[in-house]
Amino acid sequence: MLTTHPFDDDKLREECGVFGIHGAESAAAVVALGLHALQHRGQEAAGITAFDGKDFHTHRAMGHVAGNFDRDDIMRQLGGPSSIGHVRYSTTGETALRNVQPLFADLATGGFAVAHNGNISNATALRKILVRRGSIFQSTSDTEVIIHLVATSNYRTLLDRFIDALKQVEGAYSLICLTAEGMIGCRDPLGIRPLVIGKLGDAHILASETVALDVVGADFVRSVEPGELVIIRDGQLTSHRPFAERDPRPCIFEYVYFSRPDSIVEGTSVYSVRKAIGAELARENPVEADLVIPVPDSGTPAALGYAQESGIPFELGIIRSHYVGRTFIQPGDKVRHLGVKLKHNANRALIQGKRIILIDDSIVRGTTSLKIVQMMRDAGAAEVHMRIASPPTQHSCFYGVDTPERAKLLAAQMTIGQMANFINADSLAFLTIDGLYRALGEVDRNDRKPQYCDACFTGDYPTTLTDFDENSVDDQFSLLAERVV
Repeated sequence: MLTTHPFDDDKLREECGVFGIHGAESAAAVVALGLHALQHRGQEAAGITAFDGKDFHTHRAMGHVAGNFDRDDIMRQLGGPSSIGHVRYSTTGETALRNVQPLFADLATGGFAVAHNGNISNATALRKILVRRGSIFQSTSDTEVIIHLVATSNYRTLLDRFIDALKQVEGAYSLICLTAEGMIGCRDPLGIRPLVIGKLGDAHILASETVALDVVGADFVRSVEPGELVIIRDGQLTSHRPFAERDPRPCIFEYVYFSRPDSIVEGTSVYSVRKAIGAELARENPVEADLVIPVPDSGTPAALGYAQESGIPFELGIIRSHYVGRTFIQPGDKVRHLGVKLKHNANRALIQGKRIILIDDSIVRGTTSLKIVQMMRDAGAAEVHMRIASPPTQHSCFYGVDTPERAKLLAAQMTIGQMANFINADSLAFLTIDGLYRALGEVDRNDRKPQYCDACFTGDYPTTLTDFDENSVDDQFSLLAERVV
């Protein structure tokens, strides 16, 4: 089983990516390619469900897409013109095959498969109600709650049952569902998690990011709007608006880290935003230095922007190995300590005697930053200044992101000065929240009606959090861990 990021959990991890196509020859093969492009969104497990016109076929497995969908015998079993897929990155809860998506059920209305990006923040409360009514759950995934709500709805048609189910859930979701009649896609009313529409010939595609469309040779059509539900059937796409209109709050961290830099999110190039973030960071937090060095790979666009704005040369002072995995070693404590050196190595000849500025996208626990700074010092850096291309991450996310409980978030426990001492940097500075909004083309953050979901920075959660009492969020975090996407 091949996975990545085995040695440190010092990044926020997007928990999943979804991809579906309807009306294409060898649909499952297209889905596998699309999931390859979304692998960064989920690296622990992958699954594909296909409909051949008569039966549904599913293959789900732990590990990367490449290790599970590169065999002819598996792909032959996934025949048909319609298919959906999912890549998953779990939280600290159960990592097991029963939680791997797409989830499938035979309902009264027929077969129903669902792939979900996000998190239902009242799933525990709903699950208790459903269990009391007699529902029997097969997984610990919050997504299964949606299936049971559809199954137990009193409405007649599948569409009405599905809408009825969605009106009972809170939180964040982008869903792709496959039925015998067609494919359904939808986003939550705030549009927290992304979903885009593409076309490949006459076939329609739904995907988490535009880069997946690029990889399969499809054309981008538009984003699914917040609160919109689209149905793809008989080569036609129809749009429904079952929810009351609300001011959207898409996840701002898509621009900071989650999305690939070659994706377009809500009409904006992620790469250009990350460079603009770096430029804002240079204006807000200048420092005299000789080199600007990115922490690969996520810090690279911001470091380019910082270097161009500051006039300080950009250099690759850290070289990343792209071949670190779990295939050859079990990461115990000693190996975990060496993990950063396996993934990153200092370009000693460049760094020695230089004052350097390290650019990274975020600091979560701080353990990786500490090791990277020490690596620079060991390589002979005269000064090490750390600049972070986002505000301090001070709050947990409950919308489909693998965030540590707040007690383990460094910025929630320390001042910036204390954090600088902890990671042993000569200075440490973060982008301000208004600077982040300026990089996105806004004048500043509208505190009365924020333009994005930025709860991980501000604590301003855009929905109710039924499963998480505000006075004991950390104590309740284990509930989230059990409801992995």
